Amino acid sequence: MPNSSKDLSQVINVYMSRTSGLKEHCDRCLQTKRWGGSVVLMVVDAAFTSIGLNYFTAVVPSVMRFEKELIVNGEVRNLRDLSLLQADQVQFIWRNGRSWQMAKSVAAYLDSLAAAKSLDDRGALRCWAANVHLENWRENPIGKIKGVGIVTFQYLRMMGGVDTAMPDKIVRRVIKQILNEAELEMPTRGDLELVTTIERMSEISGYGPTQICWMTWLIQPEGDLVRMDKYRNLLDRI
Repeated sequence: MPNSSKDLSQVINVYMSRTSGLKEHCDRCLQTKRWGGSVVLMVVDAAFTSIGLNYFTAVVPSVMRFEKELIVNGEVRNLRDLSLLQADQVQFIWRNGRSWQMAKSVAAYLDSLAAAKSLDDRGALRCWAANVHLENWRENPIGKIKGVGIVTFQYLRMMGGVDTAMPDKIVRRVIKQILNEAELEMPTRGDLELVTTIERMSEISGYGPTQICWMTWLIQPEGDLVRMDKYRNLLDRI
């Protein structure tokens, strides 16, 4: 077996070399500045993403349409407005009712936290993210919301400033591939195990867990290009 730290770092470097510009996107995510700093759009993004459709061809255009139809005209200005939206106001943008209920419930909880602690929307998301523990995610008020699984929970924590990872199937597959190439064994079967392994890989390589996580998605091929290249302009927007 090769020397672990050195060889794992080298393997990760090769993967990261295919994602130039990724650090800037991840920094924006961890500063809670995605979607122009709109926490409403971050929550809507997370809710749409939760049902597993293609992120760049289904989720992003729908979030942009939400912004155009409801934010630009001032109908939705903050999380409170999002929490009060009715189904007939939004079905034309995204037809999945569970996504909307999740978005409204997350928005309502964060809005109540903002009111209790005299915070704005961004402060509420960052306060929540900084004070929750992944091990007890199911007991958290957001973790209890119907449709919020561990992946959505982690996605919201990332956008709230916590450098962590989402244990979805693509992340798991690529992480296992990297470990195989480095001839290393680290646990990846369980969700918490996978997040811990990515955190260990982060310590060894110097790349943040969020960077490693986004890398696994953005090196996926679509047509003749990897997503990082195909959707680079969208990444700059979001």
